[in-house]
Amino acid sequence: MKNTLVALTVVATGLFSSSSLVNAKEVELDRVVAVVNKGVVLNSEVTSLIETIKAQSAKNNQSLPSDKALHTQVLDKLINTELILQLGERMGVQVTDAQLDETLSNMAKENNLTLEQFRQEIVNSSMNYEEYRENIRNEIISGEVKRAGVGRRIYVSPQEITNLISIMKEQTNNNVEYHLGHILIAFPADPTQEQITAEKERADKVIELLNNGSDFSRLAIASSGDATALEGGDMGWKGINEMPTLFSELVDGKTKDTIVGPIRTGLGFSVIKILDIRGKEVVEVEEVQSRHILIKPSVIMSEAKAEAILQGFLDDLKAGKADFAELAKEHSDGPTSVRGGDLGWADPKSYDPIFSDALASLKVDEYSKPFRSSFGWHIAQLTGRRTQDATEQMNTRKAHQMLYNRKFGMESARWMKETRDEAYIEVIEQGDK
Repeated sequence: MKNTLVALTVVATGLFSSSSLVNAKEVELDRVVAVVNKGVVLNSEVTSLIETIKAQSAKNNQSLPSDKALHTQVLDKLINTELILQLGERMGVQVTDAQLDETLSNMAKENNLTLEQFRQEIVNSSMNYEEYRENIRNEIISGEVKRAGVGRRIYVSPQEITNLISIMKEQTNNNVEYHLGHILIAFPADPTQEQITAEKERADKVIELLNNGSDFSRLAIASSGDATALEGGDMGWKGINEMPTLFSELVDGKTKDTIVGPIRTGLGFSVIKILDIRGKEVVEVEEVQSRHILIKPSVIMSEAKAEAILQGFLDDLKAGKADFAELAKEHSDGPTSVRGGDLGWADPKSYDPIFSDALASLKVDEYSKPFRSSFGWHIAQLTGRRTQDATEQMNTRKAHQMLYNRKFGMESARWMKETRDEAYIEVIEQGDK
């Protein structure tokens, strides 16, 4: 993704011309298809993502909408990505090559492959590995920016947690999971009643098409305004308490292939399809116990200085010259400093992915090197690992996480819409040069 309009002079359409090249023809090297604040989206990026989606769809035997509809969705996604990466740059969010390699190594391990075998799998799938690698870097940055931007807008009250725990204890359907598909017919900014009525008619048309046998994923890619559009609207497997409340009330007790909606929310009209139903699997999860020291960069604390300070702490710890808890109490930013940096027992997936990856690479009692997350610079120590039966843990932390996840989806969409509304976005039509 090119980050400045200066890139226009490098990648825009060029002409080879001189007095000795009378018959020279215009050669298009690349073309800007959207201007996003001071950044751009290039035609080559749109083409590359479309090719990837088509290859993946062919592999999965999945139908796609028209090229025009697919182009619109892909361009929309790339605009969102460019906006988020710009926010990440302003926030100072970085993913180093070492951190990226560690993430890719973990992805390879999850597929029982070495990193080289994983790289070859990507190449065999007709994808450019370096492009894939940079896309993963951008996904990590985007995830951190989104969590930072959306997370501060979400509040889960103690009463909500208490209520959910009580409900879960009484429920007889707590062992059922639903695989949901979601199509969002989104409202424009500050919609008029006429626009709301028009979007309602579109949502009704989507339901009519689905009832007549149209492919859900194809319709989602063609018409959904949700972040899951290019994944065919796939929301994944969710228990009844993990869904937005408006969805759970309508989905609960329904059968496979049921279509629900249109459901009006603040974002538009949602159409839900129950793609499948299963009993909740008994899952054993590994929890980690850890502690960390966090230093947040600021105007007076540069990135390099924060990293250097933590490296000094690490050297002292390894030499036995310092105590981790005391260093955390005196120097760490954030609420855990009063506990000596102790984070207690937790599912590592609940952490920032870079923090989680750092813990995954450690042995018990081992220290990490200084690393950067969306919150700042850390050094961490893994103090324990244990395996827990996740299906039996109806405790406060899990109830909080379920409520947080339920709110995150809706709030994330609102945050993205507001971010777009505040940005300068100009889509350049195909015929423009």
